[in-house]
Amino acid sequence: MEVGSKNSLWQATAINLDANPTLEDDIQTDVVIVGAGFTGLSAALQLSENNTNVVVLDKYEVGFGASGRNGGQVNPMLPYNSPEKIQQYIGNHFFENLCQASLNSADALFELIAKHKIDCQARQKGWLRVDHCEKARKTSLHNAEGWIKYGAKMSPVDGAEVERLSGSKLYKSGILAERGGAVQPLSLARGEAKAAMDLGAKIFANSPVTALKRKGDKWIVKTPKGKVTANWVILATNGYTDDLLDGLAKTVMPLVSIQIATEPLNDDQIGKILPEGQTISDTRRSIMYSRREPDNRMVFGGHGTLTSKGFVGFDHMIEDATRIFPSLKNVDWKFQWGGKLAITENRLPHYHEAKPNLIVGLGFNGRGVAMSHVMGKCLADRILDVPVKQLPFPSSKMKGIPFWGIQMMGTGPVVGVMKILDKWESRSA
Repeated sequence: MEVGSKNSLWQATAINLDANPTLEDDIQTDVVIVGAGFTGLSAALQLSENNTNVVVLDKYEVGFGASGRNGGQVNPMLPYNSPEKIQQYIGNHFFENLCQASLNSADALFELIAKHKIDCQARQKGWLRVDHCEKARKTSLHNAEGWIKYGAKMSPVDGAEVERLSGSKLYKSGILAERGGAVQPLSLARGEAKAAMDLGAKIFANSPVTALKRKGDKWIVKTPKGKVTANWVILATNGYTDDLLDGLAKTVMPLVSIQIATEPLNDDQIGKILPEGQTISDTRRSIMYSRREPDNRMVFGGHGTLTSKGFVGFDHMIEDATRIFPSLKNVDWKFQWGGKLAITENRLPHYHEAKPNLIVGLGFNGRGVAMSHVMGKCLADRILDVPVKQLPFPSSKMKGIPFWGIQMMGTGPVVGVMKILDKWESRSA
């Protein structure tokens, strides 16, 4: 287990879930899902609702990976790419499917939470994406105007209004996405697991998959103490993808995200930060994202590094939080944790029909809370005989990121360069 992964606000405050057993038998099922995060759990939930027998296996426990450690922001827009670029990448047909799925992703998730009565502090009060420089403002405005044409509920904000909504004097402009919101991510994962199990799904923790083989028209999935025979396999491992399926790990670049959080703050400490409850992120290369909890805790996150001793970068993050929100200067950041997300080469989620009856969904590029649920539904729909042309993602061939090994070695230095460029642009602005 990664060092330092347990010093998390989400771990400290999540709803309880009885420990899932370890697989110690040989069992048969319709579908076996590898990965008990948002993607795998949402697929398991939909399949179970449609009377499909499902087994979920996880190397550790429900929500261990990014699903239980992320910023909990439900952001209904794909990152990095403009509508024009996405059309270029996937073509007009799948662009229309993906556009509607992504723009409706937050609404769909909050509806799922309400349907299953999941206690995860869900609130849909909007997402504020602020610009760190003039160049970023122009790009953000251009992209927002493009998304608005397709039905996005977004509006530009600037001047006194962006200062009022953010509670920071550093930003002069931004885009407000009213469909955005927030959840307690580990509570959401545990709530989805419970809902799926109530419908008959079986979830096994501490059950790493050691072998994956095709035998006739069945898949044999082995763990250290058990075996599952299934008609279908879903791989939903995202930033924690290993060598189980040859070549899959090199289709994504794991990126480290770290977070800090306080205990509940008094009125002087919390000040005027995010008074209307929106989440916030910025346009820097080394992104900042933050939220104010209903009990006046502050949560603040961004890029970090994972070493043999654990996650690092927290001191820089505390300085950044204080720079943006000066009233937080002397607060105690009690909670400090991190995790890995998955970046794809074209910055879009990838759906692969890798082998007969073996499908994969991964690569959410920092938009995992909303888009992993879009992918989970996509995977379930495919098993339920929905044609590929009706899915939000095209089935693409697994293709490794060029010079993957070199890029992995350079991740730390690259993040450092990103921070320097961001700092220079912010000061210039």
